[in-house]
Amino acid sequence: MTDRMRIDLKVRLASRQDATGIASLSRDHIEHGLRWNWTAARIVRAIERRTTNVVVAHDLERLIGFGIMDYADDTAHLALMGVQPTHRRCGVGRRLVDWLLTCADTAGIACIRLEARADNPGALAFYERLGFEPAGRVPGYYAGLIDAVRLERWLWRPSQESTSQ
Repeated sequence: MTDRMRIDLKVRLASRQDATGIASLSRDHIEHGLRWNWTAARIVRAIERRTTNVVVAHDLERLIGFGIMDYADDTAHLALMGVQPTHRRCGVGRRLVDWLLTCADTAGIACIRLEARADNPGALAFYERLGFEPAGRVPGYYAGLIDAVRLERWLWRPSQESTSQ
């Protein structure tokens, strides 16, 4: 897709009906070369979990991207995110991350963490453009085959006073 093509983008919380499309996008374009872990059943469990946001982006009626973020007390983990290859570099990923960052900020989350495949320089550059910083490398994170780069983005940092009490 070129930058000149117009996208009628809608971003919203996922429903159970989105699970199959999310799972297929993950299998085909994120988990390629690995055992398929993010099945439709697993996606449905994430959608139903109170501590998880699953967000989707649609262009008209077609699923073009999604993000899955788990929340703890003051941290969140972007567990999985993907955009259809035909819609990459069109702002879809940024819109999804911005939506999740707004939710995290509203929830009082201090830091968002994620892992990205070390063999995916495009994803690593994308997250760094959005303010995520490398925080380590995990050998064999993906099925013992592919290293992960851990990234994090701080929305706010606890003050020294609050951490010493």
